[in-house]
Amino acid sequence: MVAGQVNPLICHGSQPSAPPQGLHIHVTELSSALTRAGHEVVIYTRREDSAAPERLAAPGGYELVHVPAGPPSPMRPDETASAMGEFGNFLEREWRGRPPDIAHAHYWLSGLATQLATRSLGIPVVQTFHSLGTVEHRVRERTSMDKASRDRIRLERLIARGATRMIATSSDEVFELARIGLPRTRTTVVPSGVDTEHYCTAASPVPTRARRPRLVTAGPLEPASGFDTAIEALAGIPDAELVIAAHPAPARAPRRLDEEENSRLAKIARTHGVDGRVHIRREVGRAEMPALLCSADVVVCTPWHDSSGMLALQAMACGRPVIASASGGTLDTVLDDTTGVLVPIRSPEAVAAAARRLLTDTTARATFGIAARDRVMARYTWDRVAEDTLRTYERCVPVRRTAHRTARTGVQ
Repeated sequence: MVAGQVNPLICHGSQPSAPPQGLHIHVTELSSALTRAGHEVVIYTRREDSAAPERLAAPGGYELVHVPAGPPSPMRPDETASAMGEFGNFLEREWRGRPPDIAHAHYWLSGLATQLATRSLGIPVVQTFHSLGTVEHRVRERTSMDKASRDRIRLERLIARGATRMIATSSDEVFELARIGLPRTRTTVVPSGVDTEHYCTAASPVPTRARRPRLVTAGPLEPASGFDTAIEALAGIPDAELVIAAHPAPARAPRRLDEEENSRLAKIARTHGVDGRVHIRREVGRAEMPALLCSADVVVCTPWHDSSGMLALQAMACGRPVIASASGGTLDTVLDDTTGVLVPIRSPEAVAAAARRLLTDTTARATFGIAARDRVMARYTWDRVAEDTLRTYERCVPVRRTAHRTARTGVQ
């Protein structure tokens, strides 16, 4: 696993100040599940701390390698790009003496380093972007494209074409990859998963709450999370409260931006006369999330674009109905009118109408919640995601190696 911007120790609690986001969770949980299945997994990530050992055994059972590429400190994505040549050189030296059966790159920067390393080694490469530059540019409605964005999009096209096979995290992403010229036949959909033992109704006690109906949403404190849509919708949902679980900001993110977004949301709440019913909870970590989700009558997911549908999956695992923007991964994870309600992007009116319907129908909420948990258990456990990923690997790895691994692990 090549994940230059992902440190799995975040997900294991070794770095509590940095929140585990979708990419961190995906790489960590997938690697742990593959390890449980009997495979040897090594994650290569960029060293961000000079005191970090080069190699260590991670709690998930896989090996973690801190690659010395660039300064030993956190870097923004645009800064990290300059270190990928050094990262790729390290991988090439490493793999000449210790070649993996397959290399799986996560995010475009890691894909760049991986293909630099494997071009002369003949190692099959699987690529997962998790998010695409073309989508981010379109969703954020930028009128012009800066050089960094143009370079990223150009490189993503080259990386996609150079990979042995692509893994998309949603059906929507398959179409986006086709738009940049990748044939659909070269892409397999393997979704993100959810920890169904951590996110469940029995995970932790539900906190005390007001008697009024409760909506819960969560994500980074930034405009793209779509919290403003949920706040504006609240004006059309009588007596309900909205709890926003704001993830802690990454260490490299300017605190000023966090505060500016908090002020903007507070102003929107006052403008719509719902400031007394909106509660922004800062620094909500992974340990507190299951109880908070279980305290909700309905979980609202209204980002501008959601490539993985992570919050929806977590809510569904907790047996809660979901109101979600119809974009990205939620188009696959949320079954409209079965596990929740899909609504148009940035439509407070649609969110309000769906919420009014669910909050006044106890039977529908209970039925949706049961169906949601069942769907997660059938399709989105990490062991199931690992099985699907292995099938993709087996399409790329030479038959001799596949037969050996299949016989050893019992995977068919």
